[in-house]
Amino acid sequence: MTTDALETTWLPAIRKANGPLYIAIANAIAADIAEGRLSEGARLPPQRALASALGIDFTTVSRAYNEARHRGLVEGRVGQGTYVKAKRMKGLQPAADGLVDMSMNLPPLFDDAALTMRLWSDIASLQGEHGLDLLMRYQAPGGTLHNRAVGANWLQPRLGEIPAERVLICAGAQSALLAAISSLAKPGDVIAAETIAYPGLRALAAHLGIDLVGVPIDKNGIVPEQLEEICKSTKLRALYCNPTLHNPTTATLPLERRKAIVAIARTHGVAIIEDDAYGALPIAAPLPLAALAPDLVYHIAGLAKCLSPALRIAYLVVPDRQSCVRIEGAIRATSGMAPPFNAAIATRWIEDGTAREVLGAIRQEVTIRQTMVSRLLPRDVVQTDQEGFHVWLHLPLPWTRGDFSGRLRASGISVVASDAFALDLAPEAVRLGLGAARTHEELQRSLMTIADLLQQSPAASSLVV
Repeated sequence: MTTDALETTWLPAIRKANGPLYIAIANAIAADIAEGRLSEGARLPPQRALASALGIDFTTVSRAYNEARHRGLVEGRVGQGTYVKAKRMKGLQPAADGLVDMSMNLPPLFDDAALTMRLWSDIASLQGEHGLDLLMRYQAPGGTLHNRAVGANWLQPRLGEIPAERVLICAGAQSALLAAISSLAKPGDVIAAETIAYPGLRALAAHLGIDLVGVPIDKNGIVPEQLEEICKSTKLRALYCNPTLHNPTTATLPLERRKAIVAIARTHGVAIIEDDAYGALPIAAPLPLAALAPDLVYHIAGLAKCLSPALRIAYLVVPDRQSCVRIEGAIRATSGMAPPFNAAIATRWIEDGTAREVLGAIRQEVTIRQTMVSRLLPRDVVQTDQEGFHVWLHLPLPWTRGDFSGRLRASGISVVASDAFALDLAPEAVRLGLGAARTHEELQRSLMTIADLLQQSPAASSLVV
């Protein structure tokens, strides 16, 4: 057998993708390294031999090897060939005490080395596709038309067909919320929101001098009749709501209530700001408000909870061209633009299917973690949804949220008390984030600590002397 025949025993499995073939080959190298099919120090086939085996042009393989070299996956040795350089991803190491900060509502880490490698490889491949322009140029406040079109495609399963011109790219959901609120209200105006609401909304309203009024909620979310009464007695500029996997209560607003809320808002001329931070997580959820009333709703779909918090990219879908121009002005005045590099990464991940695979991996991990919650925490105090990664914990008497949070903090666990969310009286409850734990063992030990504390009385658990 010839040397070339031996060298071509490795052949890349080319995934179907929209990008160039050389990128697909480089991605295959990355995936095989992550999954152990190409070990550190392994020699890749000579470029001409691989080109012949794949039936492609030599220059395509040459570009693929160069791309892999740029990503730090391989190295060329003069007169010897091309060798694998990258190490396989190491498993996550648990913290020494097994306890975690559960105050942050992060998507859980998934254990998929090949998918992790693809995420990093896609980032590295942007160099070959965009060159220096991506790093050294500004973009329009709402993003490029291509990135906006890809965002519309990402949202299509939930919102239906959306013109790219109605989609604006923002530097995260908070930036999108700032742009929407500042374009709809001025200091002294009133906006309604769930009486237990996202803390970022409260911070923005205080910063902008906008008054918030709380709409009562029950286990299913906003009570439409209560919203109707507020609309009759108060001149509202907008209604902010988080109808799917509500933060912090985890409630999902039923379809009939969504229709009722849209009808009330339309009757009273109230714009709706729909924060759909968790909307991508459920396999099947009720239609978003923006699908029911696209002419009335400002829809915010961030990627932090379903893809990557580090991207700081959110899609803001606006009702029409006039509101688009107004909000582009707000984006220009407040953040200038979303980072083009981050927007390009998001676009790449969506276009080649990586984003859908990450979403699937997050969903699988959520199922595992919610199973642990069902097994370890008392059902009568837990309010959660099996497709979300946070828990609203109703505290039994005589516990107060302050005492309970303090005891957990002494044990090394941080949670968020209801005061951070309350627009009115705060209930005796805390929010637990399930995603911050790096391992299942860490989460299990933390949940067991919480369960043990729930069974004690505040006086018995006190260490004050």
